[in-house]
Amino acid sequence: MNSHEEAPNHLFTDFEGTFDGRLARVIPVAANYTSEWAGSAARYDCRIKIRYNKELMAQLEEGMMIAVRNFKGQSKIAKKKGVQRYTVMVISKVWPLHYGLGGISDSHYYPMQMEMIEQAVPDWDTDDQATMMVHLTAIPINYDLIVPEKGEIEFRKGFSYPLIGDRVHVINLETVDLIYNGRVREALGLKRKATSSDPKKDPRVGVLRMFMDSDKEVPVLVDLYKLLRYHFGVFSFTGGGKSNLLSNLFRRILYHTKDTKIVIFDVSCEYPFLMSDVFSDPKIHAKVIVEEEPRKAEDFARSIVKPRDFEDDPRANTALKSLYDLGMVTFYNLPQSRMPTYRSVLDDINDLQNDNASKPTYVQALEQIKAAVAGWMDSWDKSDGDALDNKFVDMLHKEAVTAVEDFSVYPKSGVAAWATTRAKLKDAIARTRSSKKKGVTVKDMVKMMSGPERVICISIADPDILRDIVIRMTASALKYRKRSFEIKPQILFVFDEAQEFIPSGATGQVARCSSAIERLLRQGRKYGLGGVIATQRIAYLNTNIMQQLHTFFVGTLPRPYDRTVVSSSFQIDLSILDKTLEFPPGAWLLSSYIAMGIDNVPVFVKADNSEDALQDHIAAMAE
Repeated sequence: MNSHEEAPNHLFTDFEGTFDGRLARVIPVAANYTSEWAGSAARYDCRIKIRYNKELMAQLEEGMMIAVRNFKGQSKIAKKKGVQRYTVMVISKVWPLHYGLGGISDSHYYPMQMEMIEQAVPDWDTDDQATMMVHLTAIPINYDLIVPEKGEIEFRKGFSYPLIGDRVHVINLETVDLIYNGRVREALGLKRKATSSDPKKDPRVGVLRMFMDSDKEVPVLVDLYKLLRYHFGVFSFTGGGKSNLLSNLFRRILYHTKDTKIVIFDVSCEYPFLMSDVFSDPKIHAKVIVEEEPRKAEDFARSIVKPRDFEDDPRANTALKSLYDLGMVTFYNLPQSRMPTYRSVLDDINDLQNDNASKPTYVQALEQIKAAVAGWMDSWDKSDGDALDNKFVDMLHKEAVTAVEDFSVYPKSGVAAWATTRAKLKDAIARTRSSKKKGVTVKDMVKMMSGPERVICISIADPDILRDIVIRMTASALKYRKRSFEIKPQILFVFDEAQEFIPSGATGQVARCSSAIERLLRQGRKYGLGGVIATQRIAYLNTNIMQQLHTFFVGTLPRPYDRTVVSSSFQIDLSILDKTLEFPPGAWLLSSYIAMGIDNVPVFVKADNSEDALQDHIAAMAE
């Protein structure tokens, strides 16, 4: 009995008898360690040769999964148990070859070259396997497909060397659905396989970009709870659909998880409209916070950015005005006198130490003051973002004056001037407390995270203001969760246009913001706090933060350096990433270490279009 007859054909497809291929070569690929950002490559490059068929060429696509029997399946133990084992690979390139065209050389007589090329055209419309062939390259995904005589199939992690020369099988649509969605369906309690683009009916992310000519769609599901808790990233150039994808993911999260909360730091001021259908849902409490007080609904509508297709649609402003009329829109109360915090005191000390680095006694005096501040914070369980009180100011003033005297700091120096005027902080505290209370403060936003609001959208275009809010809100959320030992409800912090929050090599406030987000992502998953990083230039971001992401969506990244950073950070082969250059808006490469049915295996996804839900929403409002 030959290998083709023995194969479990219910798991594979031969495209109605047109696919007949063999594994021709397995080429070991040396790892490239010449640069930190050289990108990671698969250990093996597999070459497959297939008999030519014109219909087959119309159906084969990069990203399809194929299987070849391997040596582990030929062992005595495997044969005794009646187990078949296949090495699973992903197709990375497909191209046809013509024997006649392969013989043409640039040194041949020019008219003869042109005649041979022209004569090849009608051949492609035949199924002449004597002169034409299809070539594939494929990358092992480090999983084996195990098929027992009885029972369910299994996907076991690990690479097994495939049998060179053996028949290659394309894994069919139903098996692919099981591979990517079986485990997730079980985790989410989904019994039906029917799929819908309606975010209220289906938690899917989108559909697979393979078997696109088939009448059936294969949904792509992710475990939403793990997606939230273990952080994810969205990377694509401008116009690639980052905000569209994120708003669709937020819909799924809100409709298909219990009590999950989302905090959006929206420097582009676009999410109030992108999520307007969700914000209008009476079952989902939401709050939109803008920078300036909108005196009427028209002011609010004008301040929000709309997608290009909605810019001239008057119904878009109507949808935004309805949010204002529902009373969910407020503004940020930016105090004229900023409340001093422990972080501001520590920053002053650090700046003074840097300015006086050549004066050891000054540095030691400041170090003594810093130690006193740290001791107070530990004793009273204070975090960087907490506001100062008068008792602390009395202690700080006393310790600062003492340190200046102990180390004989020159009385007219900047260090002495700062140390002897710390009591003036009481005036700043009093001015801040007496300021008029309008809109909402950061303290109010922190309270909302424990309130009924499921979405807090902070749409402020000034990145300096937004970074300050990020620092204080993330610190407060971590502090509260650590004290209360709570992990529910899960809270997702969204950092769109992440280059404004976590750039590499940052200084000052930007560096503090980056550190705050890094701390959130490092510690947050233990306390039910997750993060989303979305950007068009991944190469410019804090790499320590990128290492915390367990799931990522990659759209078109035109710059090679960005793709190599993705390859190095997430262990995905560059030849697969290069496929994203062909993606239209809304197409994504998705891979996850934890939230999908199979770990760290890339899949090409056609995401659902968020604008469809918006069109339905504004059309319903117009009726």
